[in-house]
Amino acid sequence: MALSDSSKIGLANRFVVTMSGKEEYNLGSWFKADGLDVTWDVAEYRAGDNGNDRFYFPGNTKYSNVKLTRAVSEETKKVRQWLSKNSFEHEKFVAKIELRSSKREDEVITDWELRDVMPVKWAIAGFDAGASQVSLETLELAHLGFLEDETKLG
Repeated sequence: MALSDSSKIGLANRFVVTMSGKEEYNLGSWFKADGLDVTWDVAEYRAGDNGNDRFYFPGNTKYSNVKLTRAVSEETKKVRQWLSKNSFEHEKFVAKIELRSSKREDEVITDWELRDVMPVKWAIAGFDAGASQVSLETLELAHLGFLEDETKLG
């Protein structure tokens, strides 16, 4: 199946991350995002008079932590600013990860809005003067999900 020139395809190497709470923080571009996944527990019920037949029901929804990675750059200061300002205050943030177009960097193909985001870990890879490599930054985020499946009371 050939794709036409008008097809909109997101490139895995073109995405940006923003945090929205009381203030908005643009954490910039990243080159890797792991953990954008969801799994469901399956609740199984077997009636005593139904032989070997079983009934299946959706159980708990589970989201993995999202781990972002990129080379240390000027944008690293934005992450440190966000973490410094919110380190000891628990504020509920919405993280938006936007996957950009292969043709136009400002065109968003799709996005994920992570609810109730909290930083879990931020790390800068160690420095080694004898190695010829790029220093990496990693930011790990816990969240309550990106599907529109939350229960609203009231």
